Amino acid sequence: QVQVVESGGGLVQAGGSLKLSCAASGTIFSLSAMGWFRQAPEKQRDMVAIIASGGTTNDADSVKGRFTISRHNAKHAVYLQMNSLKPVDTAVYYCAAFGVVGGNRVRTDYWGQGTQVTVSS
Repeated sequence: QVQVVESGGGLVQAGGSLKLSCAASGTIFSLSAMGWFRQAPEKQRDMVAIIASGGTTNDADSVKGRFTISRHNAKHAVYLQMNSLKPVDTAVYYCAAFGVVGGNRVRTDYWGQGTQVTVSS
């Protein structure tokens, strides 16, 4: 059984910084990409940033220059450093692990439960 758990959310003032962490645990033979998504109230879930196992990243235009995604492959972990936060960044942030091959040898995607990030003006 593979689990994905996020941490690091909280309340911060506009202009401040937060770092989110996420780790996939369980029997994992391989894992392709990991990424962060966010969902504000009554809005769809949108991609924030994704990083492939080789380190290639894809960031949403709205966060370029402010957020940085990084990854520790051996720990099956991904991080999101968020700087210059704005009230519009307020959302539940979800971590995802894509293409996980676990004990059942089936490639599966897994999602975390989400962590709340609130940016006050």
